[in-house]
Amino acid sequence: MKKILTVAAAAGLMTLAACEPATVENDTAANMIEELEANAAMYENAADMASNEMMENVYENTADVLENQADMVEDNAMEAEDTM
Repeated sequence: MKKILTVAAAAGLMTLAACEPATVENDTAANMIEELEANAAMYENAADMASNEMMENVYENTADVLENQADMVEDNAMEAEDTM
């Protein structure tokens, strides 16, 4: 449920970012990166406390996905800055 809310919030922030000036886009991207990295850290902590290897792998994979998403947001924000 939390993952769905995060994705929905990210989609909403991307929609808002498309309508605002570049400085707001950069702030929005920074907020998204921060949120994705915080969620990744949460899943890493959950992996450390997992009771079995399967759940540990699930949590670590989820953390990796979130970190990759944060990297993509950062790359897209840098590309947007370069085009302006």
